[in-house]
Amino acid sequence: MSSIEITESAQEYLSDLLLKQDCEGIAIRLFVADPGTPKAETCIAYCRPGEEQEEDQLLELPGLKAYLDKRSIPFLEDAKVDYSPDRLGGQLSIRAPNSRMPRVSDDSPVEDKVNYILHSEINPGLAAHGGNISLEEMDGDIAVLQFGGGCQGCGQADVTLKDGVERTLLEKIPELGGVRDITDHSDSSQAFYK
Repeated sequence: MSSIEITESAQEYLSDLLLKQDCEGIAIRLFVADPGTPKAETCIAYCRPGEEQEEDQLLELPGLKAYLDKRSIPFLEDAKVDYSPDRLGGQLSIRAPNSRMPRVSDDSPVEDKVNYILHSEINPGLAAHGGNISLEEMDGDIAVLQFGGGCQGCGQADVTLKDGVERTLLEKIPELGGVRDITDHSDSSQAFYK
């Protein structure tokens, strides 16, 4: 079972919110968008009956059902959902210290593996030039990448992509089919090499 804590005040607040939805069997769903990356965001959404995913983990609390997105579970480790009432109504907060931590294993999705390699091995080298690369999406087994900072419009971007990024990713992730750059390199205002 996941070690996520939903405090009593958060449970009461969320339970009240769900009651106001006037939907029999409505629950909440916790997930991390862009898990294991600096852009990671922990989210809570309404989950109407039938919207839960088959692999979700169910957390049954008094007056509240919470579904945990399977892929997000390692990133929700030690997370805490809390509610602090105040004069203006209060604030729901989610603290997920591991949401940005790259956590990959052999059976992790290819997307997580690509993000891990980009953020742990490739981007630290590009940071010296003020650049970075992020995964925009997976198109089948092709990683669709976006260059940013000093890499956007850089005269060496093709070399970096083919000789560095693609080679490293294919070496480390054999199931990856290739990479594609979708960056608009015509804007070279921030480029390290013009």
